[in-house]
Amino acid sequence: MTHVAVTVNGAVREADVEPRTLLVYFLRETLGLTGTNVGCDTSTCGACTVLLDGESVKSCTLLAVQADGREVTTIEGLARDGELHPLQEAFHRNHGLQCGYCTPGMIMAALSYLRENPSPTEEEVREALQGNLCRCTGYQNIVRSVLDAARQMSGAAV
Repeated sequence: MTHVAVTVNGAVREADVEPRTLLVYFLRETLGLTGTNVGCDTSTCGACTVLLDGESVKSCTLLAVQADGREVTTIEGLARDGELHPLQEAFHRNHGLQCGYCTPGMIMAALSYLRENPSPTEEEVREALQGNLCRCTGYQNIVRSVLDAARQMSGAAV
């Protein structure tokens, strides 16, 4: 067992883990943060996307020990004081989800991207999210949601 201390959604969380434990399972099974989904275990679908030190990563490709001493943000960490994050609001407002399984990963990938490009075009959003798969929506409302959120967040800290 290896001891890890990871700042998750602003709070330091410590645990002993097997060195081979994937970050996604550490989040889900050890910490009980089930918003991060396991879709494929091969990094193909993006359902497990979280932010690691502010950058989007697929948590099924990282070991929990690789996050030791680092900061992880999950979908649970976006809402503040009972208020949804603008991306979460935009997905709700624009019907950017159907079954919702891919939604946390989509939102986390979109957040990381909007920090790099706060005023993207539709084509740029589609390209940025190509590593996150959705089998339900056809992507139109997802893209619309990200563009709406970009407008809402313009001038504000993302």
